[in-house]
Amino acid sequence: MRIKDILSPESMIMDLKATTKEEAINEMADLEVATGIVNNKEKFVESIWAREKEGTTGIGEGIAMPHARNEYINKARVLFAKSEKGIDYDSLDGQPVHLFFMIAAPAGADNTHLQALAKLSSLLINPDLVAKLKGATKPEEVIDLFTEAEAAKDKEDAEREAKQAAKKAEAAKADDSEKPLIVGVTACINGIAHTYMAEEALIKAGEKRGVEVRIETNGSEGVKHELTPDEIKRAVGVVIASDKQVKMARFDGKELVKHPVVDGINKPDQLIDDILSGKGSVYHAEAGEQTETASSDGSVWSTIYRHLMSGISHMLPFVIGGGILMAISFLVEQYMGGAKSPAFIFLNSAGNLAFAFMVPVLAGYIAESIGDLPALMPGFVGGFMASITNSSLGGSYAVNVNVKAASPAGFLGGIAIGFIAGYLILGLKKLFANLPKSVEGMKPMLLYPIFGLLLVALIMYYIVNPIFGALNAVITAFLNGMGTGNLVLLTTILAGMMSIDMGGPFNKAAYVFASGAFANDPNSKTAAILMAAVMVGGMVAPFATAIATTFFKNKFTEDERRAGVSNWILGFSFITEGAIPFASADPLRVITSSIIGSAVGGFLVGLLHVGVPAPHGGFWVIALASNPLGYFLAVAAGSIVAALILGFWKKPVSENK
Repeated sequence: MRIKDILSPESMIMDLKATTKEEAINEMADLEVATGIVNNKEKFVESIWAREKEGTTGIGEGIAMPHARNEYINKARVLFAKSEKGIDYDSLDGQPVHLFFMIAAPAGADNTHLQALAKLSSLLINPDLVAKLKGATKPEEVIDLFTEAEAAKDKEDAEREAKQAAKKAEAAKADDSEKPLIVGVTACINGIAHTYMAEEALIKAGEKRGVEVRIETNGSEGVKHELTPDEIKRAVGVVIASDKQVKMARFDGKELVKHPVVDGINKPDQLIDDILSGKGSVYHAEAGEQTETASSDGSVWSTIYRHLMSGISHMLPFVIGGGILMAISFLVEQYMGGAKSPAFIFLNSAGNLAFAFMVPVLAGYIAESIGDLPALMPGFVGGFMASITNSSLGGSYAVNVNVKAASPAGFLGGIAIGFIAGYLILGLKKLFANLPKSVEGMKPMLLYPIFGLLLVALIMYYIVNPIFGALNAVITAFLNGMGTGNLVLLTTILAGMMSIDMGGPFNKAAYVFASGAFANDPNSKTAAILMAAVMVGGMVAPFATAIATTFFKNKFTEDERRAGVSNWILGFSFITEGAIPFASADPLRVITSSIIGSAVGGFLVGLLHVGVPAPHGGFWVIALASNPLGYFLAVAAGSIVAALILGFWKKPVSENK
């Protein structure tokens, strides 16, 4: 398939009217719907914004490439749009965007479509083509320019492949005069555009320096140009430009630099020069190692957060599934036969079984995120030790040097040992790094399991369980003994945090705190109240935007009013993220009003002692609430307060243009 097959005059806007990022996305999405490319504008725009949240698609040099691949797209198409004045698109270089390429690929797009999209993306590295596109005035000119550029690139690629084939044929001669070889891998989350642009940029940077560059792409059509062992062996260094995990063990002993994929696009010269000048670090893989996160950028706190979220994301299905089944079992107990009812026993047992895995899974996957596969088993065992006491399970296990300890280390102990186990394995990898190659296979099969388990068990028995068990007992006693005043303050804060970043670190911190208390004691009335607080806080933002778009229609665009309709359902289901598009467009007003409204809802939860013994579900689990009317009133009051603040604060749409 040729590039001209995914371009069309009807999908081009030669004079974009939009003046903001939001308007630009909506104007292009409107045309996608009008031309039959997209079957659901609301969902399509949501997916575009979801990608922007991961990182701007404004790649610099006046170019933006918003893209999506899902079931709301009927066929592959690249919409071209041009803005003479330029639009602030939060680009990586801070410059306004003049050229837009909205890439749409259906969920079932075949490789021919994906290859054409990849080729188009790689052509945009050519500054001459970009300059000509900025000067184009007719859709036909745009198609002609891409057709010419594609033909030139095909010829260039054919010549490059011929040279590479010839070099491979002569590789056995070991000619010392051949060009130095640099290999690399490029990959991004969606794998439609950035992957291939970084590949092209790195190859061109190498050509300017007389260096042969071979790049393996890990994109939407799978791995392409997979590096061979011979190429890796001959390479003077490795460049990893990736936002997701790639196979790393094969680069053992090679000089290597790791960066996000956007650096492969914007800083290819620097990455190649870092290898040539010896600024990379030698990569040491351990036996059994499969993958490693490619991007090494980020602060200490962002690294900690990433590892913690790895554990929590694996744990949440156990929390939600187990918690809701247990909550349903309480209803069965109350209305369908009591504690001896077979239905109650079955549901309660199933929920408890899921809960039993919560802390081990949390600790195991935190450890695995840090120390890779060898850390998984020690983390799991440490998490299991954190979830029980010496008297648990009939006294079958000795997990705490304090034999009289009545409280397990619990959620906090699981987090602690997850990090300890992960970094402990990293330490063991360094300790055993210089062992003879003949015992390399013993590391993952013998050394890491034995020493990892032994050290984790000792640390849990003598340090973590005694400390965190006591701390957990104090926290549990404090929560269960809280007076109304302190409880109201806590529920107000937790609910307000749910709207600060709507799914980000503050939101997750509040949810983890409440679910942690619930996990420690699912029968605790206080824990149920904390769960209700975060649930109410998370429901306010989508409900508030739904109410505001209904009663303050002149303050919102037509697209925002349509999005507001879907937020009725999202709010009902405790899906806070439905408010994110509104917060992105008007963060000050939307986030501020949502925080105030959520805090009001949380205040009422604490005041009315509303408890929900389920970790998710929104209004779907209102029947489980200890005070269903209070639960409804808390959500309604918080949502109305937030909606009124937002509605009166926002200016009419005409005044914003």
